[in-house]
Amino acid sequence: MKTSPIEIPSASQKPMGASYAKTTESTWKPLYRIGSAAALIIVGIMVIQIIVYIASPPPTTVLGYFTLFHRNGLLGLLSLDLLYLVDNALVVLLYLALYAALRRVSPSFMAIALALGLIGSAAYFASNTSFEMLSLSSQYAAATTDAQRSLFQASGQAMLAIYQGSSFDVYYILGAVATLIISVVMLRSNIFGKAGTTVPNSGVQEITANAMIHTDSIGDFFHIGAACLTNGRHGVDIRDLQRQE
Repeated sequence: MKTSPIEIPSASQKPMGASYAKTTESTWKPLYRIGSAAALIIVGIMVIQIIVYIASPPPTTVLGYFTLFHRNGLLGLLSLDLLYLVDNALVVLLYLALYAALRRVSPSFMAIALALGLIGSAAYFASNTSFEMLSLSSQYAAATTDAQRSLFQASGQAMLAIYQGSSFDVYYILGAVATLIISVVMLRSNIFGKAGTTVPNSGVQEITANAMIHTDSIGDFFHIGAACLTNGRHGVDIRDLQRQE
């Protein structure tokens, strides 16, 4: 009975797998850099939006928004989360970069987190009615009869209901779940683990080193993600306050 000999890879063949993995990882480097830049911009947007909300608290009524838009259109858009439209577009890039960096740690959970995060961001875009309110405010200002003004006021109320409604809640919940999943995977990885962990390749390191978000502060890093992915406001959500009024 003949037995086939077991082939042992030659020394020249062994590095090929490592070389291929390194080459494959290097193809993700632009995404890591974009993700790290997006994280920094997100932080900047949060700071700007906090200042805007403190300096000019958003109105709580349709007529209040119409008046604000008539007085200052840009401030009206900012009060209805204009900057968070940009923020959520950047968050998508951050999700993709985190998926690329952590996909080998847990492919299944990272795929789930990515899907939930993208759906949540899409829901956020659906919930934002800032430009619709800008258009309605212009039509309200140009109205010549009480009937017309009442119609535009009712339309504005509908836009605020969408702004505060189910789509935003879906974004809030899905973003929170995605954040929790990614944070668990991060803790299991040797990329975003404890302080002093050596990052095995320079490609993945881009998302931490370039963004100056290092492993000693996984809480600090993911505070950025949690704040941006799960909360359209700062601390206490303005929409929650409006619901209570």
